[in-house]
Amino acid sequence: MARPQLPSPRIDPITLIDLTENDGALLRPGDSRDGERFDGIDLAGRDLTGITFRECELRAVSLDAAKLRGASLSDCVAADLNAAVFSAPRSTWRDVRIERSRLGSVEVYEATMRSVQIDGSKLDFVNLRNAVLTDVLISNCIIEELDLGSATVQRLELRGCRIGTLDVGNARLKDVDLRSSDFGAIHGLEGLRGAVIDDSQLSLLAPLLAAHLGIRVE
Repeated sequence: MARPQLPSPRIDPITLIDLTENDGALLRPGDSRDGERFDGIDLAGRDLTGITFRECELRAVSLDAAKLRGASLSDCVAADLNAAVFSAPRSTWRDVRIERSRLGSVEVYEATMRSVQIDGSKLDFVNLRNAVLTDVLISNCIIEELDLGSATVQRLELRGCRIGTLDVGNARLKDVDLRSSDFGAIHGLEGLRGAVIDDSQLSLLAPLLAAHLGIRVE
Protein backbone atom coordinates (compact mmCIF):
# COMPACT_ATOMS: atom_id res chain seq x y z
CA MET A 1 0.00 0.00 0.00
CA ALA A 2 1.34 3.42 -0.94
CA ARG A 3 2.31 5.68 1.90
CA PRO A 4 -0.06 8.63 2.35
CA GLN A 5 1.32 11.87 1.03
CA LEU A 6 2.01 14.54 3.61
CA PRO A 7 2.94 18.14 2.88
CA SER A 8 6.74 18.17 3.24
CA PRO A 9 8.49 20.90 5.20
CA ARG A 10 9.21 23.85 2.95
CA ILE A 11 12.95 24.36 3.31
CA ASP A 12 14.26 27.30 1.33
CA PRO A 13 17.81 27.13 -0.11
CA ILE A 14 20.40 29.31 1.60
CA THR A 15 23.15 30.93 -0.49
CA LEU A 16 25.87 32.92 1.23
CA ILE A 17 28.37 34.98 -0.79
CA ASP A 18 31.00 37.63 -0.11
CA LEU A 19 31.11 37.03 3.63
CA THR A 20 33.34 39.15 5.86
CA GLU A 21 35.49 37.35 8.43
CA ASN A 22 34.70 38.22 12.06
CA ASP A 23 36.71 36.93 15.03
CA GLY A 24 33.81 37.56 17.44
CA ALA A 25 35.88 39.65 19.84
CA LEU A 26 33.55 42.65 19.70
CA LEU A 27 30.21 40.85 19.73
CA ARG A 28 27.86 42.38 22.27
CA PRO A 29 24.26 41.84 23.47
CA GLY A 30 21.80 43.28 20.98
CA ASP A 31 24.31 43.41 18.11
CA SER A 32 23.15 43.04 14.50
CA ARG A 33 25.60 41.19 12.23
CA ASP A 34 25.06 40.87 8.48
CA GLY A 35 26.98 38.85 5.88
CA GLU A 36 29.76 37.65 8.19
CA ARG A 37 31.63 34.39 8.75
CA PHE A 38 32.60 33.17 12.23
CA ASP A 39 35.09 30.33 11.88
CA GLY A 40 36.66 28.35 14.74
CA ILE A 41 36.02 30.96 17.41
CA ASP A 42 35.20 30.52 21.09
CA LEU A 43 32.03 32.25 22.28
CA ALA A 44 31.59 30.06 25.36
CA GLY A 45 29.94 31.89 28.24
CA ARG A 46 29.49 35.12 26.28
CA ASP A 47 26.41 37.28 26.80
CA LEU A 48 24.83 37.55 23.34
CA THR A 49 21.29 38.25 24.50
CA GLY A 50 19.10 39.60 21.70
CA ILE A 51 21.82 39.37 19.04
CA THR A 52 20.81 39.19 15.36
CA PHE A 53 22.65 37.19 12.67
CA ARG A 54 21.56 37.69 9.05
CA GLU A 55 23.15 35.85 6.13
CA CYS A 56 25.96 34.60 8.36
CA GLU A 57 28.00 31.41 8.58
CA LEU A 58 29.07 29.91 11.90
CA ARG A 59 31.58 27.09 11.55
CA ALA A 60 33.26 25.16 14.40
CA VAL A 61 32.09 27.78 16.88
CA SER A 62 31.98 26.96 20.61
CA LEU A 63 28.75 28.25 22.13
CA ASP A 64 28.85 26.42 25.44
CA ALA A 65 26.76 28.35 27.99
CA ALA A 66 26.61 31.40 25.73
CA LYS A 67 23.54 33.50 26.52
CA LEU A 68 21.44 33.65 23.34
CA ARG A 69 18.05 34.46 24.85
CA GLY A 70 15.92 36.30 22.32
CA ALA A 71 18.52 35.91 19.55
CA SER A 72 17.41 36.07 15.91
CA LEU A 73 18.95 34.07 13.05
CA SER A 74 17.86 34.37 9.42
CA ASP A 75 19.42 32.97 6.25
CA CYS A 76 22.24 31.41 8.29
CA VAL A 77 24.29 28.22 8.00
CA ALA A 78 25.98 26.63 11.01
CA ALA A 79 28.23 23.55 11.03
CA ASP A 80 30.34 21.71 13.60
CA LEU A 81 28.93 23.70 16.51
CA ASN A 82 29.86 22.51 19.99
CA ALA A 83 28.10 23.27 23.27
CA ALA A 84 27.39 21.19 26.36
CA VAL A 85 24.70 23.78 27.10
CA PHE A 86 23.10 25.66 24.22
CA SER A 87 20.83 28.32 25.68
CA ALA A 88 18.61 30.23 23.24
CA PRO A 89 15.12 30.45 24.75
CA ARG A 90 12.58 32.70 23.03
CA SER A 91 14.84 32.93 19.99
CA THR A 92 13.70 33.33 16.38
CA TRP A 93 14.98 31.13 13.52
CA ARG A 94 14.07 31.65 9.87
CA ASP A 95 15.84 29.90 6.97
CA VAL A 96 18.57 28.29 9.09
CA ARG A 97 20.56 25.10 8.49
CA ILE A 98 22.61 23.33 11.18
CA GLU A 99 24.93 20.45 10.26
CA ARG A 100 27.29 18.01 12.01
CA SER A 101 26.97 19.64 15.41
CA ARG A 102 27.29 18.24 18.94
CA LEU A 103 24.98 19.89 21.43
CA GLY A 104 24.11 18.71 24.91
CA SER A 105 21.24 20.47 26.68
CA VAL A 106 19.47 22.59 24.04
CA GLU A 107 17.19 25.17 25.67
CA VAL A 108 15.03 26.64 22.91
CA TYR A 109 11.69 26.75 24.70
CA GLU A 110 9.21 29.36 23.46
CA ALA A 111 11.29 29.75 20.28
CA THR A 112 9.86 30.42 16.83
CA MET A 113 11.30 28.38 13.95
CA ARG A 114 10.38 28.54 10.26
CA SER A 115 12.19 26.78 7.40
CA VAL A 116 14.85 25.20 9.62
CA GLN A 117 16.90 22.05 8.94
CA ILE A 118 19.09 20.19 11.43
CA ASP A 119 21.13 17.41 9.85
CA GLY A 120 23.72 14.86 10.96
CA SER A 121 23.95 16.09 14.54
CA LYS A 122 23.90 14.59 18.04
CA LEU A 123 21.74 16.32 20.64
CA ASP A 124 21.16 15.18 24.19
CA PHE A 125 18.10 17.03 25.50
CA VAL A 126 16.13 19.40 23.25
CA ASN A 127 13.62 21.59 25.08
CA LEU A 128 11.11 23.01 22.60
CA ARG A 129 8.26 23.42 25.06
CA ASN A 130 5.75 26.07 24.01
CA ALA A 131 7.72 26.68 20.79
CA VAL A 132 6.15 27.39 17.40
CA LEU A 133 7.63 25.27 14.59
CA THR A 134 6.66 25.62 10.93
CA ASP A 135 8.49 23.78 8.12
CA VAL A 136 11.20 22.04 10.15
CA LEU A 137 13.23 19.05 8.96
CA ILE A 138 15.39 17.10 11.42
CA SER A 139 17.37 14.46 9.54
CA ASN A 140 20.00 11.82 10.39
CA CYS A 141 20.22 12.95 14.01
CA ILE A 142 20.58 11.17 17.34
CA ILE A 143 18.51 12.85 20.06
CA GLU A 144 18.29 11.44 23.57
CA GLU A 145 15.15 13.40 24.49
CA LEU A 146 13.00 15.66 22.32
CA ASP A 147 10.47 17.67 24.30
CA LEU A 148 7.67 19.20 22.21
CA GLY A 149 5.36 19.64 25.15
CA SER A 150 2.70 22.32 24.50
CA ALA A 151 4.41 23.24 21.22
CA THR A 152 2.53 24.26 18.07
CA VAL A 153 3.99 22.34 15.13
CA GLN A 154 3.10 22.35 11.43
CA ARG A 155 5.02 20.42 8.75
CA LEU A 156 7.72 18.79 10.84
CA GLU A 157 9.56 15.72 9.55
CA LEU A 158 11.90 13.56 11.61
CA ARG A 159 13.80 11.72 8.88
CA GLY A 160 16.15 8.86 9.66
CA CYS A 161 16.60 9.88 13.31
CA ARG A 162 17.05 7.90 16.50
CA ILE A 163 15.07 9.45 19.34
CA GLY A 164 15.34 8.09 22.88
CA THR A 165 12.23 9.78 24.25
CA LEU A 166 9.71 11.97 22.45
CA ASP A 167 7.40 14.06 24.64
CA VAL A 168 4.35 15.54 22.89
CA GLY A 169 2.19 16.22 25.92
CA ASN A 170 -0.38 18.94 25.12
CA ALA A 171 1.30 19.58 21.75
CA ARG A 172 -0.70 20.79 18.76
CA LEU A 173 0.57 18.92 15.70
CA LYS A 174 -0.36 19.13 12.04
CA ASP A 175 1.34 17.23 9.20
CA VAL A 176 4.07 15.79 11.44
CA ASP A 177 5.87 12.83 9.83
CA LEU A 178 7.54 10.42 12.25
CA ARG A 179 7.58 7.36 9.97
CA SER A 180 11.27 7.01 9.16
CA SER A 181 12.63 7.47 12.70
CA ASP A 182 13.09 5.15 15.68
CA PHE A 183 11.80 5.94 19.17
CA GLY A 184 12.57 4.36 22.50
CA ALA A 185 9.52 5.86 24.20
CA ILE A 186 6.78 8.40 23.53
CA HIS A 187 5.15 10.42 26.30
CA GLY A 188 1.94 12.42 26.15
CA LEU A 189 0.08 10.18 23.72
CA GLU A 190 -2.87 12.56 23.41
CA GLY A 191 -0.50 15.05 21.80
CA LEU A 192 0.17 12.70 18.85
CA ARG A 193 -3.02 13.79 17.11
CA GLY A 194 -1.90 15.24 13.76
CA ALA A 195 1.17 12.99 13.46
CA VAL A 196 1.70 10.09 11.05
CA ILE A 197 3.44 6.88 12.18
CA ASP A 198 4.09 3.53 10.47
CA ASP A 199 3.07 -0.02 11.36
CA SER A 200 6.20 -0.82 13.37
CA GLN A 201 5.83 2.33 15.42
CA LEU A 202 2.20 1.46 16.09
CA SER A 203 3.38 -1.90 17.49
CA LEU A 204 5.65 -0.01 19.89
CA LEU A 205 2.81 2.27 20.93
CA ALA A 206 0.13 -0.42 21.29
CA PRO A 207 0.80 -1.24 24.99
CA LEU A 208 1.00 2.46 25.83
CA LEU A 209 -2.24 3.20 23.98
CA ALA A 210 -3.97 0.32 25.76
CA ALA A 211 -2.84 1.58 29.16
CA HIS A 212 -3.81 5.14 28.25
CA LEU A 213 -7.33 4.01 27.34
CA GLY A 214 -7.67 1.65 30.28
CA ILE A 215 -7.75 -1.45 28.06
CA ARG A 216 -6.55 -4.75 29.52
CA VAL A 217 -4.68 -7.08 27.16
CA GLU A 218 -4.67 -10.71 28.31
